[in-house]
Amino acid sequence: MPKPPIVHAPSYDAQFDPTHRFPMGKYSRVCELIIERGLALPETLVRPAPAPATWLSLAHTPSYVDQVISLSVPKKIEREIGFDVTERVSLRARLASAGTVLAGRMALETGLACNTAGGSHHARRDSGAGFCTFNDVAVAAHVLMAEGAIQRVLVVDLDVHQGDGTASICASNPNIRTVSMHAEKNYPVRKQQSSIDVALPDGIRDEAYQEMLDWLLDQTLENFQPDIVFYNAGVDPHQEDRLGRLGLTDNGLRSRDRAVFDYYRSRNIPMVSVMGGGYSNDVDAVARRHLITFEAAAEFC
Repeated sequence: MPKPPIVHAPSYDAQFDPTHRFPMGKYSRVCELIIERGLALPETLVRPAPAPATWLSLAHTPSYVDQVISLSVPKKIEREIGFDVTERVSLRARLASAGTVLAGRMALETGLACNTAGGSHHARRDSGAGFCTFNDVAVAAHVLMAEGAIQRVLVVDLDVHQGDGTASICASNPNIRTVSMHAEKNYPVRKQQSSIDVALPDGIRDEAYQEMLDWLLDQTLENFQPDIVFYNAGVDPHQEDRLGRLGLTDNGLRSRDRAVFDYYRSRNIPMVSVMGGGYSNDVDAVARRHLITFEAAAEFC
């Protein structure tokens, strides 16, 4: 089976207490499963270096970037993020952002690359929120555009929560199209305006979800030809997700991922997949849901 380039850093796992609401251990477990499944060897995983402040400041205010790097984030913002910005959290946020940049560069060369973190789509220009410190996709889009590697970016966000931070950061740039299909009644309470938003009713199941996705994929390219697609493959639309409100099964997630990869790769548009959300007290269970995305990516690389 062909293997897409996969970016991973051991420090993606900031080693939270296992009882924390955010299942930090899933990043280590996903990597183990990727190797067990034969999708990568330990030596073929690509390790990023921490993103420099110059990259992060293309999507975030320099003052907020400085706060995260210097470990001086105000308590109010830490409460919005959902955890303290410690040295491990700061490093993780910089690595994940760099990982999505690196995956973007590799996707432009190979057609498809994956990051075993990323999808931190609630982080705004001047703060973090919703378990997101830096908005890695917004950072990567701006870095690759600043380098002249690309001109137009499409963000397809299928996490169960709206990609509000990505929408707000990218709203003023007509060369970035943001698309979010999410649970209407889920976090955040105050939604932002993406280029295209699809708000789904609670409990929607596989077949109805797939019908809506098939319609949406055509809309994403209407009068817009991207140079790259960033795909937020959050698995929190799963029916057993602790913070989701939708009803997808494992097969529903698999069909979703295959449809997205097939749609853009059949049109020769480079793709980056990032993990996005997935919440469970059972780290192995949620990691296995994320593994579905990497297995699907291998079918289309």
